[in-house]
Amino acid sequence: QVQFVESGGDLVQPGGSLRLSCEASESTYSLYVMSWYRQAPGKQRELVASITSFGVTDYADSVKGRFTISRDSAKNAIWLQMNSLQPGDTAIYYCNSRDGIRRGMPPTGSWGQGTQVTVSS
Repeated sequence: QVQFVESGGDLVQPGGSLRLSCEASESTYSLYVMSWYRQAPGKQRELVASITSFGVTDYADSVKGRFTISRDSAKNAIWLQMNSLQPGDTAIYYCNSRDGIRRGMPPTGSWGQGTQVTVSS
């Protein structure tokens, strides 16, 4: 299974911005969909954003208009630009691959350690 390493998480004030990075252990050219997930304390992991190899994107309603997902298959990497951060965005953020962009489709790679994002004043 492909493995992922996430980075870029930090403590940020409400209204601030962060850019998360994810690097895959192998070429992402064959990974049709790359996604960001997050898991807040006491909650289930949720799908946040996805991007296909053709650049089609999908976002959870809670982040639409604030977060932007991008990818560069030549660098085996994806990013998540997060703006207008809110305390409700506090979570551990993970990336993974999927075989389709439909939200019910499960991840296909191994879970990394994630990167902690904390939004607090």
